[in-house]
Amino acid sequence: MSEKQIGIVGIIVEDRKASPELHAVLHKHAEIIVGRQGIPFRDGGVSVISVVVEGTAAQINALAEEVDQLSLVSSKAVITHKK
Repeated sequence: MSEKQIGIVGIIVEDRKASPELHAVLHKHAEIIVGRQGIPFRDGGVSVISVVVEGTAAQINALAEEVDQLSLVSSKAVITHKK
């Protein structure tokens, strides 16, 4: 089994209409989510979400890739080398 790692998935939501789909993806991966913080930039029309995760590199990357497939949503994962 792969070793668990700690990481952050940074998410930018360009349209709030994408929120239900985004929340569904986050719920699907809830077992690796430690916490999250969302900051709405109302003047800029975007929201920035930081999701702290703990899981295998494959699990973390799967979450980030699934989020990135959503329309008007971008994501990037940063993962520790070792826990």
